Amino acid sequence: HLVESGGGSVEAGGSLRLSCKVSLSPFDDYAIGWFRQAPGKEREGVSGIDNSDGGSTYYADSAKGRFTISSDSAKNTVYLQMNNLKPEDTGVYYCAADRLSGFDIRYLGLSDYYNYWGQGTQVTVSS
Repeated sequence: HLVESGGGSVEAGGSLRLSCKVSLSPFDDYAIGWFRQAPGKEREGVSGIDNSDGGSTYYADSAKGRFTISSDSAKNTVYLQMNNLKPEDTGVYYCAADRLSGFDIRYLGLSDYYNYWGQGTQVTVSS
């Protein structure tokens, strides 16, 4: 249902744009979250967007000011633009989807509330 792309290896300060192609229908009913997992660490919420309410967004403190999430309903795709990347941003990035209409935006960053997951894409940031 979800396919991520756009990962890669960059130096600190560089940028990447991740894409999440969503085949769930209707696209506008779903909230999409981005999560990451570094080796030996728990999965953490990075950002999320709720298509059902016009695009409310959530950002983890670590992402604020550097990452931007956006949604293109014509392409059924959600993007995560990541700028000024840091080595601590390294990990496998997953997108997830579920219907979260009516939930507070903080829930967009909680993995337990999503039932549909992509396979992940690796992001490596070198110092």
